[in-house]
Amino acid sequence: MTSAVLKFPCLNAPKLHKLPNSLTIVAEQMPVEAVNLSLWIPVGSSVESDAINGMAHFLEHMIFKGTESLAAGEFERRIEERGAVTNAATSQDYTHYYITTAPKDFAELAPLQIDVVTNASIPDDAFERERLVVLEEIRRSEDSPQRRTFRRAMEMAFEQLPYRRPVLGPESVISQLKPQQMRDFHGSLYQPQSITAVAVGNLPVEELVEIVAEGFAQNSKQSTVNPEHSRRADGSTALTAHNQTLTVQSQQLTVVPEAAFTTIVRREFIDESLQQARLVMVWRVPGLMQLDETYALDVLAGILAHGRTSRLVRDLREERGLVSSISVSNMSHQLQGTFYISAKCAVENLEAVENAIAQHIRILHTELVSEKEIARVRQRVVNRFIFGNETPSDRAGLYGYYQSLIGDLEPAFNYPNLIQAQNADDLMQAAQQYLSADAYGVVVLKPH
Repeated sequence: MTSAVLKFPCLNAPKLHKLPNSLTIVAEQMPVEAVNLSLWIPVGSSVESDAINGMAHFLEHMIFKGTESLAAGEFERRIEERGAVTNAATSQDYTHYYITTAPKDFAELAPLQIDVVTNASIPDDAFERERLVVLEEIRRSEDSPQRRTFRRAMEMAFEQLPYRRPVLGPESVISQLKPQQMRDFHGSLYQPQSITAVAVGNLPVEELVEIVAEGFAQNSKQSTVNPEHSRRADGSTALTAHNQTLTVQSQQLTVVPEAAFTTIVRREFIDESLQQARLVMVWRVPGLMQLDETYALDVLAGILAHGRTSRLVRDLREERGLVSSISVSNMSHQLQGTFYISAKCAVENLEAVENAIAQHIRILHTELVSEKEIARVRQRVVNRFIFGNETPSDRAGLYGYYQSLIGDLEPAFNYPNLIQAQNADDLMQAAQQYLSADAYGVVVLKPH
């Protein structure tokens, strides 16, 4: 077996292997009595058209319904009888499948995981049964105030980019999808050149790589897709470059991030199931395609609302009692990010809360953040990084995310250093450039 090997000299020391069939394997030995295999495919709701919105998530369900060599339920049975665990998740930008096994069981169970992911048979009868499960999941999602609020906010944040659509898709689309559409979608996108396989645990790296490579050799379809068959079910095609699969609609190969808001854009909704009002303020900011621009925004999110001593929590909740909760996230999607501030408060406090948040944003433009505040966020980031690096599944998730979405492992283990490098001037510049106090999207949901 020939492969190119790159070594990274640092706390994390995974080895990156590129196989002749273009499969990427990341492997690391870790002295914990478990092995995690994570398969990352950069296929989420962002590669779908409106006509098949929800396909990637529905496919995640169907992956476990058997292959030519594994009957439905056989994979889970064999996993469970060895005390191993398996799960999966779909987001806007990726789908992720994993198993965690004892080291002695990895050689037997890893090929089963590879088989179900790459060779899903997607039978018609199972498709119809699982459609009902997915439709019920969509209905349950609609019953969640948090999910409803987030969906409204994403529709506000993005007018064109696919992040405006829900990962689960709407009932109207899911109820119309056909099994053959899903087989085409799976066949064109779940190819070795699009998959990042990450194996972390207590086996030698060479053994981890060999087991995964052999598993793909036994189970994978041909890695080259006939162009006639690489058409999506919706008529678009797949473009794969640097492990990033993007949807090409109408031959438009470049993805243009949406322009920043130029004024305050406001939408209000009545949601009678709520006990308190919900306020969300969003700004369009850089995403993973401009990774270097995201770190200062991550720090600003921490300055504003990570911990009881952060600015918004201390001011609006602890001191003035205007909100029952408030949070800030810098969400770095692949194509573009959103800086997202969310609060729960009484209806009569909505205006005061929005004005106070805008004032805090204004202060970031004109006053340098103190070194003490920056140090608090730095320490929190470093600790969370260390705590989130303790298990094979933690590390496999970290490596899979970065390698799959940006084609580079370095930011995965340099994140604390990159945060440490942010100074007060960097933070002020980022606030001035991306967070306007006079131009943002705001979504309000009122209980009555």
